[in-house]
Amino acid sequence: MGKLAVQKYFSFMILILTALMMIFTFVGLFGGNVNPVGNTARSLLVYALPLLIAGNAILLIYWLILRRWHWALMPFITLLCCIPYIGTLYQAFGPDEATQKKPGLTIASYNVALFARETSGFMAQDILSEMKKQKVDILCFQEYSDQSGDKNNSESYKDYFPYMVTGQSDMVVYSRYPIVRSKTISFEMTNNSAMWVEVKVNDQVIRVYNAHLETTGINSTLHRAAKIQNSTGIDIESNALLNAIYGSYTIGMMARAGQANMLAMDMRDSEAPIIVCGDFNDVPYSYVYNTILGDKIDGFKECGKGFMYTFRGGKKKVRIDYIFHDKKFTGLTYFKKEISYSDHYPVFMKLDINSSAENDDDV
Repeated sequence: MGKLAVQKYFSFMILILTALMMIFTFVGLFGGNVNPVGNTARSLLVYALPLLIAGNAILLIYWLILRRWHWALMPFITLLCCIPYIGTLYQAFGPDEATQKKPGLTIASYNVALFARETSGFMAQDILSEMKKQKVDILCFQEYSDQSGDKNNSESYKDYFPYMVTGQSDMVVYSRYPIVRSKTISFEMTNNSAMWVEVKVNDQVIRVYNAHLETTGINSTLHRAAKIQNSTGIDIESNALLNAIYGSYTIGMMARAGQANMLAMDMRDSEAPIIVCGDFNDVPYSYVYNTILGDKIDGFKECGKGFMYTFRGGKKKVRIDYIFHDKKFTGLTYFKKEISYSDHYPVFMKLDINSSAENDDDV
């Protein structure tokens, strides 16, 4: 086989790879539109989107170097269609300085991982200091523990947050404004749950959801495998471990889908404008993300800046904590703070909740 024939064969194989990469990317982009129950493979492609986008970028450079403009169109068009997805992870331009300085309602969401079961109360107090610094009005905790040694965190929080409602187990909402109604949303066969409170801000009632959805199950599977190996001395085959991880992940994914459906149904009944925040344990464009987002606005896409990731466990840096809001409101700022007390970072958002009223007055 001559050199020219080898080059043609190689280019043909790269062309096939380009076509497959394009197909898989589009399936991933729309994979979150279907319930993962019965559509596991399609739903899993959502999690591979960063890798697929990187692959398309490499292929685009390859075809541009060869000056095969017609083949370069395939990855180029694919990348253009990925721009909305990329916007859930990266924003080049944030709000201007004037917008950042506008007054508004500040929401924070933080999975505090039980304050690492620390007994002195230092972590809880330091987190409270950060909330005061950011002038937080409504604070949603997941994996919250009120006990820090012989102290109750709620006692020290109530001076700044005079209103508080606890949900199931480890869920709590603190507020500087009166809480007029609340509800706990329990999920079957799990310790995870959600809750909502209706907060009266001046003359306006706003419903705030705090959600903690099913975990991926990967860490617990690895922990159990390590425990078995250490206690018995038996080596666990990599194939068996991979199958166990895959099984745990898909079960968790399907559980989160059901929980997201429950939340979406509950939100439909709300007469008050909604803010949703919490640890969803799922990535942007997943079925969970799309279902809970609905016709609301992703705060980071609206007024965030830079790369957004909220989970820092191990080498994984993914966005799984969110704040969404009703279209009646306008986002002013959205950011995370790199506080190292948990495997999550807290997320903050400032909202102009009077923007709809101002717009109505202008009509």
